[in-house]
Amino acid sequence: MKVTVYPSQLSGNILAAASKSSMQRACAAALLAKGTTHIHNPGHSNDDKAAIDIITRLGAKVEVNDEQLTVNSEGIRPVNNEINCGESGLSIRMFTPLVALSEQEITINGTGSLTTRPMDFFDEILPKLGVKIKSNEGKLPMVIQGPLQPANIEVDGSLSSQFLTGLLLAYAASPNPSKGGASAPVTIRVKNLKSKPYIDLTLDVMKKFGLQVPENNNYEEFTFYKDSSIVPPPAGGGEGAEYTVEGDWSGGAFLLVAGAIAGPIMVRGLDMASTQADKAIVDALMAANAGIAMEAKGIRLHPVEMNGFQFDATDCPDLFPPLVALAAHCKGITKIKGTSRLTHKESNRAITLQDEFDSMGVQIDLEDDYMIIHGGGVVKGADVHSRHDHRIAMALAVAALKATDETVIDEAQAVNKSYPDFYGDIAALGANIDYPVQFVKS
Repeated sequence: MKVTVYPSQLSGNILAAASKSSMQRACAAALLAKGTTHIHNPGHSNDDKAAIDIITRLGAKVEVNDEQLTVNSEGIRPVNNEINCGESGLSIRMFTPLVALSEQEITINGTGSLTTRPMDFFDEILPKLGVKIKSNEGKLPMVIQGPLQPANIEVDGSLSSQFLTGLLLAYAASPNPSKGGASAPVTIRVKNLKSKPYIDLTLDVMKKFGLQVPENNNYEEFTFYKDSSIVPPPAGGGEGAEYTVEGDWSGGAFLLVAGAIAGPIMVRGLDMASTQADKAIVDALMAANAGIAMEAKGIRLHPVEMNGFQFDATDCPDLFPPLVALAAHCKGITKIKGTSRLTHKESNRAITLQDEFDSMGVQIDLEDDYMIIHGGGVVKGADVHSRHDHRIAMALAVAALKATDETVIDEAQAVNKSYPDFYGDIAALGANIDYPVQFVKS
C-alpha cells in the first residue's frame, strides 16, 4: 500500500495518541490485579489490540469503547491454549513470564518480524524458575508450562528492558512460594540494563494497580520482600483500579519534529513529568536549536534554522527514526549514539535508515555505536519503502514534508502497529498527502 507525501506547510493543534507502552502495561496489570479495572484513553494500535486479545485468552473479560476499556479479571485463568503477540516485542517479552504463572501448557506465537527476533532469554531464565519451555531454537513459537516459582536470578538487560518488565510483573503476582521459602525475599539482579525509563514506567504502573513493588537498588537489584504466596488486591481495597493511558511520546516525537520542520503547530497531551524514555526528544530539539516552547496547553513548534547536534539515544532507541528526520533538515553534522540497540527491531533500523534516507539524498554513516547524519543539503522527494517498520514509515513521511518533490512510501500501512491515525493526524494539520480511505479519521 502506497502513501504519497507532498511538500507541505503545517498549522494547528493536535492531540498526541495514546501510549502503547503505557496501554500494554496497563492491560497486563489489569489482568493480574483482579477485580474490575477501567482504563481511560485506551489505544487502538495493532500492538494494543494484541495485548487486549492476550489478556482475553488468559481469562480476562474485556469491554472496549473509544473512551474506556473495562477489564474484569480473576487473575490468570487461561481459556485458550495459545496466545499470539502479533508483531509486538513488548507483548512477547512481557506476557511470556505471565503465561508461565499458569500450570496449563500454552503456545506463544507471533507474526511478521517477531518470528525472527531472538528469544533465547526465556530458554535460559525460565527453567531456573521451574518453568518448562520448548522453543524453535530460541525463536517462536514457544511452548510454556508453569507454574513459575520466583527465585534469586541474574539477568542481562543489554538487549531490552522488556524482559525485565515481564519478570517484575510475574514476581509481583506469583501465587507460588519462592524456592527460598514462602516468606523469603527474592531478588532479580540485573546487569547492563538499558532503557531505565521504561522500568520506571513499569514500576509506576505496578504501584497504581496495587501490585507488589520491589525495592529498587540502583536498577541493579529488584527485591521482593512480601510473602509471594499472597497476591495483594488492586488499589481501592479490591474494587478495581482506575488508570488513564498517557499520551505517547514515541509517536508524539514525529509530530514534534514535523512541527519543527514544517509548522507552526501545537502538540497537546504529552506529559513533561512522564517516565517515558522518548520524552528525551525535547532535549534533542533544544540541542538542534529548534523553535520549541513549552506552554500550559501543550508544546508549540515553529520552523527556524536548525543546527546539527549530538545526542545519546542508548536509553531511547525508538527516537532514532524521528531524530534522523530532524537531522536531515539541520545544517551540519549530527551524531547519535546507540546504534547497537537497533538490530532487533521491526527492521535493522540503522541499515534501513541509512538506505532509505540515501534515496532522499541524505548521507548517513555508521561508525561503531554512532550514526552520523550529514544534514543541511537538499532533501529530495523519492520512492521509498517502510521495510514493514512503523517508525521508518513515519520518519520518511515527516522528512518528506520539506523535500523538493513528492515522496511515495511503499508498505505505508506499517504505521498501524503503533499509530494508525498518523496520516490522518498530519493531514488534519495541513499536510498535502494522498493516503487510503482506511487511514481517514472519522
